[in-house]
Amino acid sequence: MSHTNITVSTAEESAYVRQQLIAYNAEHVSEALRDRYEELHFHIRNEAGQIVAGVLSTLCWNWVELDILWVDANERHKGYGTQLLQEVERLAREKDCDFIMLNTFSYQAPEFYIKHGYDMIIKIENAPTGHQHYYFKKNLTPEYGSETSR
Repeated sequence: MSHTNITVSTAEESAYVRQQLIAYNAEHVSEALRDRYEELHFHIRNEAGQIVAGVLSTLCWNWVELDILWVDANERHKGYGTQLLQEVERLAREKDCDFIMLNTFSYQAPEFYIKHGYDMIIKIENAPTGHQHYYFKKNLTPEYGSETSR
């Protein structure tokens, strides 16, 4: 093996690598899906105008990936998380997505997602140390599994 020079990437170099993978992936998905990428970000403000809850998610091809769902500790148990999750699910269905996937940690809210019909598909122990890392999926169309809340 010849000697290679591995260097830390700049933002521009990282963007180049990302674009190369996106181009490669586009060759392997149907033309109808190639341009299906949309960020779905929402938040809730309190009466004082402060953001107290938000969700960051991405529609990619035929699914939505929920990246972050956050509710301020002082505003929890008011239904904000449920409202945001339901809005993501509504849009995913409206945009003909087959499923939603997400990941969360044991100290966050795995029970919340189970309560809302998400199925745990992977559990990784000791990630981070002393905790578990969960991956969840919720099918939105019957041909990809049972629907839990439609």
